[in-house]
Order: sequence, then structure tokens, then C-alpha cells
Amino acid sequence: MTDLSFATRLIRWQKQHGRHHLPWQVRDPYLVWLSEIMLQQTQVATVLDYYPRFTARFPTVAELAAAGQDEVLGLWAGLGYYSRARNLHKAARQVVETFGGVFPCEREKLETLCGVGRSTAAAIAAFAFHKREAILDGNVRRVLCRVFALDGGAADKKFEKQLWTLAESLLPERGGDMPAYTQGLMDLGATVCKRSKPLCGGCPMAGICRAKAQNLTAELPRKKSAPEVPTLPLFWLVMRRPNGAIWLEKRPPEGIWGGLYCVPCFNSPGSLYAAAAHFGLLSDGLEEQPAFTHRLTHRLLLITPFCAPVPDSLPGGLSDGLWADPHDSGCGLPKPLHDFLLSRRLGKKTARP
Repeated sequence: MTDLSFATRLIRWQKQHGRHHLPWQVRDPYLVWLSEIMLQQTQVATVLDYYPRFTARFPTVAELAAAGQDEVLGLWAGLGYYSRARNLHKAARQVVETFGGVFPCEREKLETLCGVGRSTAAAIAAFAFHKREAILDGNVRRVLCRVFALDGGAADKKFEKQLWTLAESLLPERGGDMPAYTQGLMDLGATVCKRSKPLCGGCPMAGICRAKAQNLTAELPRKKSAPEVPTLPLFWLVMRRPNGAIWLEKRPPEGIWGGLYCVPCFNSPGSLYAAAAHFGLLSDGLEEQPAFTHRLTHRLLLITPFCAPVPDSLPGGLSDGLWADPHDSGCGLPKPLHDFLLSRRLGKKTARP
């Protein structure tokens, strides 16, 4: 088998051992694009839970484009990396307004859509249009670095260019083979050539893998140095009406939980107490809850909730938000807030102030 090309080995392996029953393994570019955005930095098992709900509500790109951002973020809530959802919504409108509701088939035009980079555009072009385009995500990078014993820094632009050149040189000749080939790269990296404890015995590249031959599998690809993650204190003011409704405010479009609904957030207890006083709440009426942490990509949040029962009307008044049943409001909530409120079983009804 040593004379077989990389592409031939991969395609044969994928057809026999790869994943074939994922709901987005279709030629509809809208469904392919949606799955590719959801799968960015997210496990397949997690996306399998969100994807059916999303496609049931927005079966076409036109229906997604016509929706309000709040509804899109509400369905996305809990999936994380919320800029993806905002870009998804913008890109859907681009497809409708710029391309007449039809996804372009060329990678270069797909890259003009919000949130779509070179590798994502290539995957859409390969799956939906059988274009000979190379992908290069984390899994593919790991496969190539090991099979060809390539060593370079993750931030090295010259090394990145070398990997792209290699990826393009390995493509199969027939466009019809591109879905199996592209899926095979994803499957191989996710299920066999894993970051730790790779299953080299079941790898179709075992006979030609230079890292395996040179006992370099554990060293390649070179691991990124883990940056120190700063801790950001955050203080929540959780105001609850007698009927259980919680006061929620829409977060700014940029920053943590952009565009989602959340209880008022503050960077210090002093700021929280000042806001509470504006609403007519006394500091001794605030019930401090145990702090808990929530990890984001580049920071660790240390969240301390302060809960306060409030009457149906507050002396200070409220604006730019809504009273909502947090479990049935249709609003997109940050996952840590959703989990916190669920643990306390807060909320019953929804009403505008």
C-alpha cells in the first residue's frame, strides 16, 4: 500500500471507517455553511444538539436573514463564541442582498461573507460544489505535521504558508472525490490522529507517517505555549419580582456575551451598590451568593451574584430591558446566568416594564 497517494488512502478509509450520518452531510450550501460555523471551536456532539433546532426554525438562508438578531442569539445561547451568531446573521443577509439568496460556489466569494475564513470557505466549496479547495483547521494541521514530520511554530507565517501549499498539493484530481476527501481529513484528525493518545494502529497513513517512523508523534505538531489567563471579577444584580420575573438588559454588541440578555453586570461591588441605590434598593436587602467561575477563551470570570426581591414597581424606574421568565422568555442568556437561574428555579412570567 506504500505506493498509494495520500488522497487515495484517505478517501478509501473515509468511505469505510469515516462518519457518514451527520445531518449536514448534504450538498445544500446553506446547511453546509451553517454546520461549518457551528463547528468552529465546538465539538460535533454539542453541535448535533443545536443544529436540528436551528434548521427547524430557519430552514433557508432567507428565513435566517429575515429574523431578528435577538431570536438568532436566543437559539444560539449556550453554544458560546457569540460573535459567530452575529456574523452568521450578517452573512445570511449578505447572501440575500448581495448574491440574490444563492450561495456563491467560488471560495474567494464565499470568503467575503462575515465570519467565513479561507478554510471554512474551502470546506463549503468542497462539500456543496465539489470544488478542489484545501482546508487547514487544527485537525488537518495535526495530520499533515505528523504524516510529513513538519515542525514549525503555530504563529510562524512562513510555516503556515508551507502547510497551505502542502494541503493544496495533496488534493485528489476528481472534484467528485472532494466531499469524501475533505470529510476524511476532518474524521481522521478527530477520531484517529488525536492530539493525545492517537490511534496509530488504525490510521490509513501508518505506513507512510514520518512522525510514527521517527517516534515524533507526541512532539508534533509543536504545542502552543498556554498564555496566562487573567481573572475578571464580575458582579451581578439579580432583581426578582414577586411573580418570579427577572430584570434583563441587552448586552452591548461587542465584548462579553455581546447581544445577549443578562442581569445588570458590574466590575465592582461599589458600582453594583450605587446602581441598586438608584433603583431604591438598600444594600442590606441584597443577598450575596457564593461566587463561581466561568471560563472564556482568554479570561476567567469570577462571578458574584447579589439577589434582591423587588416590588412590581421600583422607585428608581428601569429602562432598556425587560422583566422575563428566564426559562421561557425566548431571550438568549449567557450560559452561566442560565445555569445559575436554573439552579435557583427563578422566574415565572414575562412582561415589559
